[in-house]
Amino acid sequence: MSLERVRDHFNQWNREQDIMEFETSSATVEEAANTIGVIPARIAKTLSFRGEGENAILIVAAGDAKIDNKKFRQSFGMKARMLSPEEVLEQTGHMIGGVCPFGLEKDLAVFLDVSLKRFDTVFPACGSTNSAIELTIDELFQFSFAKEWVDVCKGWEALENREKEPLDSHVK
Repeated sequence: MSLERVRDHFNQWNREQDIMEFETSSATVEEAANTIGVIPARIAKTLSFRGEGENAILIVAAGDAKIDNKKFRQSFGMKARMLSPEEVLEQTGHMIGGVCPFGLEKDLAVFLDVSLKRFDTVFPACGSTNSAIELTIDELFQFSFAKEWVDVCKGWEALENREKEPLDSHVK
């Protein structure tokens, strides 16, 4: 099971007990944000793309970020082509809604997008559609065995200041 592989992955840092499992779905950015009680941008989503050869490239980005095709091509020298759900499962060992850079089926290249750097902590999934873990940005880099930080997303910069506000700041 995918969640168990992720638990085993975090065992090497004695952090497996920090994985949160929920009664409700955390499969989408919005569901995860509602379930955890944070703004959607703090959900660290893992996106799967075709890489060179057989293996995929994983990009972990903030929940409000979208891939910028031009930046992706400049960084990786190829067009951004997302994997099908079947290919994602085959490459990562995780189903859509639980994809994360931990406990991977294959040794894949993981990159973190700079859209995450504005937060002290973020919440990536943990291999299932109802799990997550809170990690600092440095822990995310370490625990995902990320190769490097990249700037391949758009859409989050304009929202940067607003999203530092507490989740309930707009509620009266």
